[in-house]
Amino acid sequence: MVAHPFVKINLGLDVLRKREDGFHDIETVFVPSHEICDTLEIIRADDCSATLFSIMDRYSADKGQLIQSISEDGKVMVTLARQEGVDWLPLEDLTVKAYRLLEEDFPLGPVKIFLEKSAPVGAGLGGGSSDAAFALMMLNDIFGLGLGKEELTGYAARLGSDCAFFLNDRPMHGSGRGEILSGYELPQDFHERYEIRIVAPEGICVSTADAYRGIVPQIPEVPLLSRLALPVEEWKDQVTNAFEATVFRKYPALSGLKVSLYDSGAVYASMSGSGSAFFAIYRRL
Repeated sequence: MVAHPFVKINLGLDVLRKREDGFHDIETVFVPSHEICDTLEIIRADDCSATLFSIMDRYSADKGQLIQSISEDGKVMVTLARQEGVDWLPLEDLTVKAYRLLEEDFPLGPVKIFLEKSAPVGAGLGGGSSDAAFALMMLNDIFGLGLGKEELTGYAARLGSDCAFFLNDRPMHGSGRGEILSGYELPQDFHERYEIRIVAPEGICVSTADAYRGIVPQIPEVPLLSRLALPVEEWKDQVTNAFEATVFRKYPALSGLKVSLYDSGAVYASMSGSGSAFFAIYRRL
């Protein structure tokens, strides 16, 4: 089974308060983007791969672009491929964690996981969370677990705060840690009038934990959904990402990138999540 996990952007991101469990309550609107997608294949251990040889042809193990591991119990073989190299342990990938999480409750058989990473890492686009959410859905289908959307959402929320969003391919309002989701409609004819472009700077990987350490939680006077109800052309000074101030102090180049997006004609530009990627909204000609 092969899938293409997509990424997300955040329309506004308010960090409201720190919780007793150490997490933060946030408010945001997640919007899916298929501009960047990974390729994920999961098969039973005795099945033949549809992607492995294609991946091996395009990546080099000598350069760290292709890395493979097998778990001690022999139940998971995972192969990761990434043009920039893989700098995390394959068996710690979120797709493997998704398998292990389901294995706690179901007798899963051995699998092979092949993941080609195209989404940038540490960019605030949720690529790893998307991979995990898709892994949950794929394993549910492969092993006939019969899990419904609500049950999958529960598992996804345990893997990551924004992981549950990727079970949906539509804009969603997120609250709590980001795992409490409800439907959201973009302004009427948004896609006919505007296009969204993602810009991911090279060489800057932002740690979400570091970004949170510099945050001063604040409840805005006007709720995010009220500000998003304004015309898109008015979002620039109203719809903000609370992480920008913290992240810009450590990476001043990102502040310059945002300015350059407005200089290029964007009607709205913002960092996505805790960065370092940005997105810009342009009027269609």
